[in-house]
Amino acid sequence: MGFKYGAKQTHNYKLGSSSGGVSARWVAVFCIVSFCFGVIFINRFGINSIHIKLDEKQKQVDHVIECDNEDSKDILSQVSHTHDVIMTLDKTISSLETELASARSAKRPESSNQHQKYFFVMGIMTAFSSRKRRESIRETWMPQGKDLLRLEKEKGIIIRFVIGHSATSGGLLDDAIDIEDKQHQDFLRLNHVEGYHELSSKTQIYFSTVAAKWDADFYIKVDDDVHINLGMIGSTLLRHRSKPRVYIGCMKSGPVLAQKGVKYHEPEYWKFGEDGNKYFRHATGQIYAISKDLATFISVNRNILHKYANEDVSLGSWFIGLDVEHVDDRSLCCQTPPDCEWKAQAGNMCAASFDWSCSGICKSVERMKDVHQVCGEGDDAIWHTSF
Repeated sequence: MGFKYGAKQTHNYKLGSSSGGVSARWVAVFCIVSFCFGVIFINRFGINSIHIKLDEKQKQVDHVIECDNEDSKDILSQVSHTHDVIMTLDKTISSLETELASARSAKRPESSNQHQKYFFVMGIMTAFSSRKRRESIRETWMPQGKDLLRLEKEKGIIIRFVIGHSATSGGLLDDAIDIEDKQHQDFLRLNHVEGYHELSSKTQIYFSTVAAKWDADFYIKVDDDVHINLGMIGSTLLRHRSKPRVYIGCMKSGPVLAQKGVKYHEPEYWKFGEDGNKYFRHATGQIYAISKDLATFISVNRNILHKYANEDVSLGSWFIGLDVEHVDDRSLCCQTPPDCEWKAQAGNMCAASFDWSCSGICKSVERMKDVHQVCGEGDDAIWHTSF
């Protein structure tokens, strides 16, 4: 009996009984309702808070971008303003240079050669290796010594061999020219480094130099393997003396040569259009003449004039867009005998003669005397011609 009362009592609890337990159904309902309240709370308060923070960040980013854009606009505005100022200065400088050149032309210092008005200046382009060519010209159509000075004083005609200096200025080549010049006094030395591929630059510097040195109606460039009749040259130019801007020569329009390695190759061929195109009209390079205004134009704008590989093309390009009269005079490009001989016999004396195939008189050193004897106007013709 003691064993009966000392036994451990046990209680049985059942879910869902009336003894205070919670049913599983209500637990599930409670969880679902709690989840829904949590979702509603987050949607209303949490997401809105996140959106507000994102909007604030976006506004800050937009403000930074707006500031950057304003800074960029300020920089671009400053760059544009600086560019405008530079362009204005360039125009002002160009205008001042033009006025200065005009003033120099109008008022020549009495202490220089420019107080005298000349008819034309002829520059014979030559090279260090062309000593024999120069001698062949001195022995034929170019007056020497006192006659050269007389030509300047009586006829207003100046003739000079034109050459620059070697890459090593003051070397043997330059010394040789100095010695030759002391003997003949018929050189014009340019501030230019000699080289075959620098002919455009040499031509530009030549016209700038002679326009500043001598006040003349015309300035002529001629190669040192061309025969000249000075009287006929003067008569030709005289017909155009009253014209303000005139460009005289044998006008041509040759093909633009794009192929590398060929003579007269044009590296900038693409500027002239499609393959097979031709150049614009320009005077052939053996001889041409330009009036004073055009020489002054070259002098004033020498720093911005583009130079092509071929000097005759360069010169022609400088006058594109200007109000210039192009004069095509075929007496400036007669062929050597028998062509110039037949024309002389017919009374149509040539002003200049050379061979197209050689771009000058073929073997000019050996043939210049023969051409002069057959096609020359006579050594006294220049003195009996009135300009």
